[in-house]
Amino acid sequence: MNTELLRELVEGHGVPGQEDQIRKIVARELKGICELSTDAMGNLIAIKRGSGGGKKLMLAAHMDEIGFIVKFIDKDGYIRINPLGGFDPRQLNSQRVLVHTSKGPINGVLMYGTKPKHLLTDAEASAGQNLDSFFVDTGLGDKTKDLVSVGDMVSMSRQMMTFGDLLSCKAMDDRACVFIMIEAVKQAKKHDVDVYAVATVQEEIGLRGASAAGSAIAPDVVVALDVTLANDIPGVPEQDHCTKLGQGAAIKIMDSSLICHPKVVEHFRQVAIKNKFKYQMEVLPRGGTDAGGIQRLHGGIPAFTLSTPTRYIHTVNETVHKDDVQACIDLLAKYIEDCHNGDYSYSE
Repeated sequence: MNTELLRELVEGHGVPGQEDQIRKIVARELKGICELSTDAMGNLIAIKRGSGGGKKLMLAAHMDEIGFIVKFIDKDGYIRINPLGGFDPRQLNSQRVLVHTSKGPINGVLMYGTKPKHLLTDAEASAGQNLDSFFVDTGLGDKTKDLVSVGDMVSMSRQMMTFGDLLSCKAMDDRACVFIMIEAVKQAKKHDVDVYAVATVQEEIGLRGASAAGSAIAPDVVVALDVTLANDIPGVPEQDHCTKLGQGAAIKIMDSSLICHPKVVEHFRQVAIKNKFKYQMEVLPRGGTDAGGIQRLHGGIPAFTLSTPTRYIHTVNETVHKDDVQACIDLLAKYIEDCHNGDYSYSE
């Protein structure tokens, strides 16, 4: 597995609406393999032609990560931020960030606007936190405004770490799946379908890029690639684990954005069984994917999500298992080769 490409993707920066850095990496990797174009939303569309006469398989993996933009800079240079996507405020204390200015990124610390622990009353110490009380300190004081502008991206500063068979970083959601899409498109050999591999934008704020791309492409079937909860950790009952690390690719049955087309679900399951790929079935009570934004277009499109089990989603320590990532690559590549055999129609 090309862990250096995965590292480049997850350590890269791109909040919703500012995915340019990631788009360049994807374009570089698929240049010469696919026909490349970028739409008005910023989605990168990579077409790998098949031999079977034009049936369209759309793959969708989103480039954006949850993060922030600058919304206000006070007279002392402290930056207030607007969230783009769903960070849990409890996970944000004392993090390091990058503020991406027109002259390049600068370092900052993300801090909570409160008295030091030594001065807190018991009531203050037990109070909840809210995003409005966080600020960024760049160390530049009143010179901050000389570099930083309202609207500048603020992203988490974190490097990928390997421990055991696990990989951890910010933005595994969804860069691990962008990586899976790239590698599966490269790995797939002869296939009848035309593959539209779309690196989408603005998923974290409402599946926006995928909806636009799906409207333009009008695929015959869509497969979204996204992470899913692996809650196999202390404090979570087994019935709520959703998936477990190391148990293979997750074949989604449903989440809160869609019920996956049952015939596509079964097609993926049969491909996994035939090729002896490790897999697990997934029901996600909350959360959605790009497939949910495409499913209802053009009178209805067979839609499915292939999921990568991930611990600690929407934190800076999003963690995947190397074997699960490889299982998703292998399963998706074989599905691309077998997609033309799928009959997803309903009989009366």
